[in-house]
Amino acid sequence: MPDDEAGEPIEHDATSLAFRWSAFDEMSGREVHDLLRLRNLVFVVEQACAFAEIDGHDPDAIHLRQFVGETLTGCLRMAEDGTAVRIGRIVTASHARGKGHGHDLMAEALRYAARRFADRDLVLSAQAHLGGFYERHGFVAVSDPYDEDGISHIAMHRAATHGAR
Repeated sequence: MPDDEAGEPIEHDATSLAFRWSAFDEMSGREVHDLLRLRNLVFVVEQACAFAEIDGHDPDAIHLRQFVGETLTGCLRMAEDGTAVRIGRIVTASHARGKGHGHDLMAEALRYAARRFADRDLVLSAQAHLGGFYERHGFVAVSDPYDEDGISHIAMHRAATHGAR
């Protein structure tokens, strides 16, 4: 059973979750709209952070979208970044938080990375208050907190899986 951000067990019906991996160019206009809308609602509106959310990196990334029924509840992107693979733009819709869906999203991302990028380390830039969440998925902090667009972040790293499933 997954834990919430405070470490307490959260029950949810994992059978209602669905995941879709897509290259940016494979998504329909509606799918791109929904993905960008969710990210903007959380990163720009909810967090009151004016920044260039559409940064030009989406076309080169593979995108994971998480659904409950037909409702988009989370997403992230993954792209090669030098010698590592960068996971970014990780977001869970406000109505889906506290149900373990964020853990499910990360677990699916790690399964995919183990298959496609088994010999590559994973890196991400986490909001500092979510460091513990990512640590539960095998990431370790590799920097002191730093400011990114007015929000404290930390660089995190996860060693290559070497084919682990």
